[in-house]
Amino acid sequence: MERTKKLCATGYLTFFLSGICAISSGVIVSILQEKYGFSFGATGTMLSFMSIGNMAASFASGILPGKIGTRATVALLCSGYALGYLLMSVTGVTWILIAAFLMVGIAKGCALNNCTVLVGNNSSDRTKGMNIMHACYACGALLCPFIIALFLNVSHALPTIAIAVAGLLLWIVFFAAGLPGKTTGTEKTVSRTSFDFLHSKKFWILTALVFCQNAAETSVTGWLVTYYKNQQILSGTLSTYTVTIMWSSTLIARLLIAFVFPVKNTFRALSVMGFGCTVLYALLILADQPLPAIVLLFAFAFAMAGVNPVAVAGVGKMMSSASMGVMLPLASIGAIVMPWMIGLAADIVGLRAGMFCNLIPCAGILVLSLVMIRLKE
Repeated sequence: MERTKKLCATGYLTFFLSGICAISSGVIVSILQEKYGFSFGATGTMLSFMSIGNMAASFASGILPGKIGTRATVALLCSGYALGYLLMSVTGVTWILIAAFLMVGIAKGCALNNCTVLVGNNSSDRTKGMNIMHACYACGALLCPFIIALFLNVSHALPTIAIAVAGLLLWIVFFAAGLPGKTTGTEKTVSRTSFDFLHSKKFWILTALVFCQNAAETSVTGWLVTYYKNQQILSGTLSTYTVTIMWSSTLIARLLIAFVFPVKNTFRALSVMGFGCTVLYALLILADQPLPAIVLLFAFAFAMAGVNPVAVAGVGKMMSSASMGVMLPLASIGAIVMPWMIGLAADIVGLRAGMFCNLIPCAGILVLSLVMIRLKE
């Protein structure tokens, strides 16, 4: 029992630190662009390689534990946070910075996979545990801008060093947790059966649902500041606070789900969230005044907040490094495809019409939830 609590606490703490390190990348890249005068193309390439690293690490985190053990896998892949940000603090060479962002992405993917498995397999209530874990991530995400602003007042190099220290602390916490080493003998035989989840309809529907969640949420976080400025709804520094509004709402919603309104029926809860996301997003894009836009953004983020942790928790007994190593990277493709599709549509029919494309994944959450309810019945 004591070991279970320790592993669960490790997942919470490391995901909090991962929130600081992962969300800091968007602020750090803008500092680097300003410092070294990178083109938008070079900056976009750095962020793209971070996404590539994230996907690659999620796959690797599902395969490597069976080869070299969970402890060695985490020690190898999660070192990317400290090493990547340290490189960013000492050089402005483009290809080295691209490699640094790749390392950060690898660490992000590894942390997500292993924290999900640690908390999912060691929580007495998996849905509650997943929401607490994602609330920890939201806390880290909210904290990172203040950390960067504090050190930026002293030097342009200090923010990246500070985030590198947070990455090192994450690595140390993981290393000290006593994660399992390489499996041998009978354990290897048992591990061969762990890919049975590939034959489960439930697993693939949930993967598609998380794909839609990643697509919808990333499109809003990636495009909304630009959209508000383009439509002259919010301008100047006020528009940049949309991220703070989203993460504040997300944190509140996840804590409420974890401690006040526990989820009793996973798929009915997801269908309600999907309906809320679809309606609120449509109203959000139609809003053309600052106050309604801010209120609807808060409400949309609130509706979206529980989708990922509740859907992942819905995997149930199929949860393992292998299943998360398939689900999470495949679902993350949504975060790459949908923002790109909005950009293409915006070039052809305008940004507002392009933003309406994001209703597709929002509705997808609702439809897939209803499919799961029908299957279970």
